[in-house]
Amino acid sequence: MRILLLSMLSCLFMFGCVKRTISISSNPNGALVWVNDREVGRTPVTIDFVYYGEYDVRLEKDGLEPVMTSRQVTSPTWDFPGVDVVVEIFSNQESSVFWHFDLEPRNDDPELLLLRAHSARRSVVETESE
Repeated sequence: MRILLLSMLSCLFMFGCVKRTISISSNPNGALVWVNDREVGRTPVTIDFVYYGEYDVRLEKDGLEPVMTSRQVTSPTWDFPGVDVVVEIFSNQESSVFWHFDLEPRNDDPELLLLRAHSARRSVVETESE
């Protein structure tokens, strides 16, 4: 009984025993990664996360088109309020998320860049008019 109480208290003081990680890979490897505007390393990289929700992700590598997107991390059923307290105290669960990105070769063709700029401008004007 004493051991159970000590393990429960140690988990609470360590802010839970559940390990939450996001692993990010890319093809090719070695892309610089930012998550929520914080540089986290080069692919493949694994980071810890605290909350479930939306994350902004950016990958860059010389000679390749940058990737700027957002990804969602959804909570597993065992991590909902109420259940999570029991899981964090009595188990060593792990919540792992894997994201993979394929990077494309950079295309600096002026015609293509101009076409993309016009398209972006149109989408902004349409959004403002709504």
